[in-house]
Amino acid sequence: MLHAQHLADRAKAQGEVPVGAVLVKDNEIIGEGWNQPITHHDPSAHAEIMALRAGGQFLENYRLPDTTLYVTLEPCAMCAGAMLHARIGRLVFGAFDPKTGAAGSVFNTLQNDENLHKLSVTSGVLAEQCSEQLRAFFRERRKNNKIKA
Repeated sequence: MLHAQHLADRAKAQGEVPVGAVLVKDNEIIGEGWNQPITHHDPSAHAEIMALRAGGQFLENYRLPDTTLYVTLEPCAMCAGAMLHARIGRLVFGAFDPKTGAAGSVFNTLQNDENLHKLSVTSGVLAEQCSEQLRAFFRERRKNNKIKA
């Protein structure tokens, strides 16, 4: 999770919402990503999607079984759907997202009994640190917007 937080700092440096993700298989990082939808002009360029893409390239497979995705923020519905389609084994996330979270906060996409694939979810890992990283980013953004006004 600490590496994911470092990647979130890369997103922040690019002016993106600071979210980072790391995909691990057999204790090896096979993919990583940070939020880049603004940079790439791509609404799907969330940290999780970027990490899954990198992992797919690394394994040369669109299926990513027996992997764990570490992400600093609870995934949205798009990212949760991608995790299900990729067949990842486990999700570990830090901060909960009470507005769009799809791993239990607003939606429970990953644990839905109708899903063909099931994955385990561990939530709240370094939650306070991950939450503060996001809060600090938005505090700074609001402060800068007031200065410009």
